[in-house]
Amino acid sequence: MNLASGTQSAMFANIILFTSRLLLAWIFVHEGAFLATNFDAASAGMGKIGIPALLLVPTIALQLVAGIAIAVGWHARFGAAALGLFCLSTAILFHTNFANRNELLHFEKDLAIAGGMFVLMLRGAGSWSVETYAGQRVRRDDAKALRGL
Repeated sequence: MNLASGTQSAMFANIILFTSRLLLAWIFVHEGAFLATNFDAASAGMGKIGIPALLLVPTIALQLVAGIAIAVGWHARFGAAALGLFCLSTAILFHTNFANRNELLHFEKDLAIAGGMFVLMLRGAGSWSVETYAGQRVRRDDAKALRGL
């Protein structure tokens, strides 16, 4: 493999990983924003299915903070782990009526999203991320400081 081929392969991997992060994050950022802007209706809806309304605030916070963290690539592993567990628990707790095709579809969707989150948790945000950029800046600043000694 030549150097150009390796560079193209790394570029392609970065594009795919970045796009995947955005796709995974979008559903949570969108839903968190929707719940926040429709708080009263969301709270009433949660109450109808027996979930305390007090859990709505941490749910919104988790979706927004972890979703944005994944999108920009800052502590994306933690965000992915949290949302993966969130999806897994949502599937197991709320989508159990498999006789209803729609419930089965939501169960499977939540499992698939959890799987994607767990892969992201293991893989990390990749090169196109705030975390990588910040790490590169720190290394450059350290190198400048060492040259000044």
